[in-house]
Amino acid sequence: MKFIKLSPNVFYADIKIGLKLFVECLEFTISYDDLNSSNPFCVIEKDGLGLHLIQNKEFADKDRPEIRLETNNIEEVYNSVTKKFPELLHPNSKNISIKPWRAKEFALKDESDVCIIIQQWEF
Repeated sequence: MKFIKLSPNVFYADIKIGLKLFVECLEFTISYDDLNSSNPFCVIEKDGLGLHLIQNKEFADKDRPEIRLETNNIEEVYNSVTKKFPELLHPNSKNISIKPWRAKEFALKDESDVCIIIQQWEF
């Protein structure tokens, strides 16, 4: 058995909040766009990763995900985020730090409480 991709759904009461975090800040691209429908939805991708952003208030109220993105250059990501979107830095993890599990990390949090942890392993 082989899988080639994992594409989780992330629900928003207002999909524009997700577009700011993922497309504007983290530079994902929209590969499928149904944003102007009565049920806004899009598929976003970057570097072989994919997510479905879905506007659905009921599901957004039930689930605020925490997602980890691994990188080989955390400083580059951090510098890009802090220059363009410092307001998205998570108040509890707004600087790069080395965690007890030996990973460098910092985190982002949008106004709907979706959390993205940016991580680089040290070993």
